[in-house]
Amino acid sequence: PGFLESLLLRLGVADHTVRLLAATPVLRRSWLGAVVAVLLLTVAAGHSGAATGSPALFLALAPLLPLLGVALSYGPGLDPTYEMAVVAPMHGFRLLMIRTVAVLGAVFGLNGLATLALPWYGAAALAWLLPALALSATGLALTARLGPVLAPSLVGGGWITLLLVGHAGREAVTDPLAPFTAAGQGVSALVAVLAAGLLFLFRDRFDLNRTRGAGGGGGTA
Repeated sequence: PGFLESLLLRLGVADHTVRLLAATPVLRRSWLGAVVAVLLLTVAAGHSGAATGSPALFLALAPLLPLLGVALSYGPGLDPTYEMAVVAPMHGFRLLMIRTVAVLGAVFGLNGLATLALPWYGAAALAWLLPALALSATGLALTARLGPVLAPSLVGGGWITLLLVGHAGREAVTDPLAPFTAAGQGVSALVAVLAAGLLFLFRDRFDLNRTRGAGGGGGTA
């Protein structure tokens, strides 16, 4: 076991839970390095566009990173430890939540550090947080029905479409995009709560789907 596994074991976490958590695909150095690279580029763009007073590129990309990370952390064809996860002595929904918390903790931490690198935007630089929660929760809720590829693809595509429409409708360059206004933040919070409720209602589907995936190889997670 590596450092993370050893630490969690000493804290009393069950060994099978620790192994499944540590084996989360997107917590590998290649994925985290890619996230860091994206954030560095967006922070650099924010520095170059500081005169406009709007960190638009950072706010547009930051919510997509947790969604992508969660999408890549669970499901056949995406998780190299999926077969081990199928026979693990735990509910499929619990495994999903373990992986999700690990991914969100890592990505939100990196996003938070990137936000600190944009101090002149003030609280506006934190406007990515609620949309990120809304996108991640919606993607997870839809995964129960649409699978781990189609669901986040539709959510991410919808987010990009919303930003493009909002950008076309802005009257001035310095006007915030719709999701980053007070009303947009309220909508994001509402969507996050509703999606979390639907995810809880659909929680048993993750066990059914992973059993089908193990039996026939054609199921979704």
